[in-house]
Amino acid sequence: MKSVGFTPVPERITRLVEIAYNLWWTWHPEAQELFQRIDARLWEDVYHNPVLFLREVRQSSLDQAANDPEFIRAYHNILTSFDEYQVFDRTWFKQTYPDKLNKPIAYFSAEFGLHESLPIYSGGLGVLSGDHTKEASDLGLPFIGIGFLYPQGYFKQVITPNGDQEAIYVKVRFAEVPARPAFSADGKEVVVAVSLPARGDLPDRQVHAKVYQIQVGNVPLYLMDTDIHPNAPEDRELSARLYGGDDEMRLAQEKVLGVGGVRALRAMGIEPAVFHMNEGHSAFMVLERSRELVAQGMTFAEAAKIVRKTSVFTTHTPVPAGHDAFPFHMMDRYFPQWHEALKLSREDFLNLARQDQGWGPTFSMTVLALKMSDRHNGVSKLHGEVSRKMWSWLWPNKSVDEVPITYVTNGIHTETWLAPELKALYDQYLGKDWVLNIDDQAMWDKVNEIPDEALWEVMNQMRARLVNFVRMRTRNRLIRLRMHPNDIHATMDLLNPKALTIGFARRFATYKRATLLFHDTERLKRIVYGGGTRPVQFVFAGKAHPRDDPGKNFIREVYHRSHEAGLAGRLIFIEDYDMNVARQMVAGVDVWQNTPRRPLEASGTSGQKAGLNGSPNFSILDGWWAEGFNGKNGWAIGSDAEYDSEEARNHADAMSLYEILENEIVPAFYDRDAKGIPHKWAALVKESIRTVAPQFSMTRMIKDYTNSLYIPGME
Repeated sequence: MKSVGFTPVPERITRLVEIAYNLWWTWHPEAQELFQRIDARLWEDVYHNPVLFLREVRQSSLDQAANDPEFIRAYHNILTSFDEYQVFDRTWFKQTYPDKLNKPIAYFSAEFGLHESLPIYSGGLGVLSGDHTKEASDLGLPFIGIGFLYPQGYFKQVITPNGDQEAIYVKVRFAEVPARPAFSADGKEVVVAVSLPARGDLPDRQVHAKVYQIQVGNVPLYLMDTDIHPNAPEDRELSARLYGGDDEMRLAQEKVLGVGGVRALRAMGIEPAVFHMNEGHSAFMVLERSRELVAQGMTFAEAAKIVRKTSVFTTHTPVPAGHDAFPFHMMDRYFPQWHEALKLSREDFLNLARQDQGWGPTFSMTVLALKMSDRHNGVSKLHGEVSRKMWSWLWPNKSVDEVPITYVTNGIHTETWLAPELKALYDQYLGKDWVLNIDDQAMWDKVNEIPDEALWEVMNQMRARLVNFVRMRTRNRLIRLRMHPNDIHATMDLLNPKALTIGFARRFATYKRATLLFHDTERLKRIVYGGGTRPVQFVFAGKAHPRDDPGKNFIREVYHRSHEAGLAGRLIFIEDYDMNVARQMVAGVDVWQNTPRRPLEASGTSGQKAGLNGSPNFSILDGWWAEGFNGKNGWAIGSDAEYDSEEARNHADAMSLYEILENEIVPAFYDRDAKGIPHKWAALVKESIRTVAPQFSMTRMIKDYTNSLYIPGME
């Protein structure tokens, strides 16, 4: 495989290009190490992007690698693994559903978090989509992803010296990411067209979207981009940014995603058996699919029955702002004559998704998805309960318990998020093939056989790696800001590689209460100091939506606290949270803290990643933790009691947080034997791994989706 613009790759190692263009490498660290071995400095400079790496690397470095026997040995080992993966014939899906291999599952999502070098994700929804895609490949599902290839992606976060978040958008050059044009069966590049209404100086028009393909293991991901000729400049910006623009931009994006996504599949000759809407952003797909069937001679009722049977919808949030809904007058403009094409009255068409708001009736994407799919789910047991109550008005003749919204608790793609130090330990004590049995509880019970000394050594290594990462990241930020040399030099003293380290990283939505820790600052300072012998330190990271001013205020407060006497140097905010920062944190912290306002955390997968890596959770009993906590694998903050006010709830939860830190977490961490081994802590770590790793794996999750939601639509 050759690519224009690359430094010529010697014939002996030419398949490096093939590896670079398959995101299989994102969950196989040994493949990433190949590029790192060629030029470690460049690998960091290109932010772990092998396609850009092969464009920038010196010819002499490639030639040297091609003549290095050790490199060639590692290269061939990787190729063997890569080739075996692609032709593996004993996948779970093939063994379980051999007669369904030719029934594709089309998975629509507004974002996919696959790797930090491809910034087309904003947070948990996108990372879940990326993990879902990777695991679908691992398990052998006939799976296809549909979304956008945003040229400007999601923003890079810059924190000013005053603690303000600034959003910087960097244009992604498609030649520098592992994306190639998608082709139709007759060999033509796939471009789809979707009609949009007049806006400003733009008339009614067709907007065109080019389709690109990214290979994720054995799964193709088809991503659209409107930045092409003959689109007007405004339309070329339509898919520029994830979650950018106003309601007009949002509605246009979602029409292209849902309607254009279906048309892209048709253009490539792909006929999915099941369509999965990951959140409501893509719900317009059900209108396009219904329109196709009505055009073939069906009534709308007949078409809707087929669409419902073959559609799955996952809702991800109980927060009202997370559910897009558009005024009827906008729907009239963006979908003119669609009611006629569906053989419906305008009123019946709009009622497909009607949700009355305080300001009038709206066309709700969530209501549309719920009404036009037979199988719907929340993303944890508690979220399923909340969703049934939240949407029970759509089923007025059913009790809340009978509302047909089930749940599939989220999970994580184990190999993407597991620290290499721990993987080596798991290889040794769980067996070399443990990755083929990730959801096997009996296998994970073997974690208890790991000697405390070996586990503690790895924990110390990972914490030290995080501390070094924080220091270098902070140093580079201060250099960029041209701060005083003394301040830059002082970054080498940030954090203590031997101190109890607690992590908090997530989107800075206010309901996640990032600032709850500061409810009693003086008490917090005493905990941090730990009498000089039992210090505690905190690492924060996260982005607020560019239009979320309260969230940005939370970031500013955390930043200012990190410079306050008694906390400075022991409480850190890491700029520009992304998947790389997340991997460093979930592996390097000792405890993972989460303080959402129950029940607004639908799932929350960051704690699952921490648990897999031996960091016990310290969290409100919300989302997945309400299922995961067993009294021995972490700590529960607060209770499920009802409070008269948010102030009362915050006070009670903060007091619980401090008490658990002082009386349980700190003593357990610092209780050491004569050799310095914290056996009580090691037991907590093992219990966290043993209980979280199998039950909250993406392996278990994909099997649940397949058995309960996908297969029924194929029958």
